[in-house]
Amino acid sequence: MSIIIKTPEEIEKMRVAGRLAAEVLEMIEPHIQPGVTTEELDRICHDYIVNEQKAIPAPLNYHGFPKSICTSVNQVVCHGIPGPKKLKQGDILNIDITVIKDGYHGDTSKMFFVGEVAQHAERLCQVTQECMNLGIALVKPGVHLGDIGAVIQKHAESHHYSVVREYCGHGIGAGFHEDPQVLHYGRAGTGEVLEAGMCLTIEPMINAGKRHVKLNKRDGWTVETADRRLTAQYEHTILVTPEGHEILTLRTEEKL
Repeated sequence: MSIIIKTPEEIEKMRVAGRLAAEVLEMIEPHIQPGVTTEELDRICHDYIVNEQKAIPAPLNYHGFPKSICTSVNQVVCHGIPGPKKLKQGDILNIDITVIKDGYHGDTSKMFFVGEVAQHAERLCQVTQECMNLGIALVKPGVHLGDIGAVIQKHAESHHYSVVREYCGHGIGAGFHEDPQVLHYGRAGTGEVLEAGMCLTIEPMINAGKRHVKLNKRDGWTVETADRRLTAQYEHTILVTPEGHEILTLRTEEKL
């Protein structure tokens, strides 16, 4: 495993890319209404990233992925492909944004509510965000990756939810997916030890039902819960600093 420690110059580029990714999620929020298609949301994000930010949408053509963002609705765990289906009242939607600016990646996602949503759906999203935040709170030099996975798993399971195991966080920088893998379950005191200068994503996928997932064979991308129950995900890109951590994709709403 070759974990890349970022230089001060690289960290500055990561800050810029992270801020841009966060701005895309802020920009798209008002457009998420019943009746809009995920294809339309993709077009708006693509135009904003390319024309306003002068950046590159990383998912587009990544290993053949056909769109600029991932839109995962209700039982879709991750890698949902934007399409012509209209969002409806009560849907929950994850939008996953990764931008490349000056050769460096910023990667983030959050859940959006389409109109009013059921209380159980809102609760799942809240706990998933708490899982991510608990993992992030631990990040500092000397901490094991297993510590992060363990705290996320414990919180999710304490609410009778399950943690998806097939997909995980990752190192990030000039590469979209770098070492190490950041599992959202595990045992404290195990795994790689964090060092200042590492950049990684923490992005737990939490299911209302069982943890098992299935890949859509037709499109080769869309991952759904095997039991078709709801799932949620939040993601931030994190820098390990000498004193602790910095969230590179922090949105304005989270700073308040």
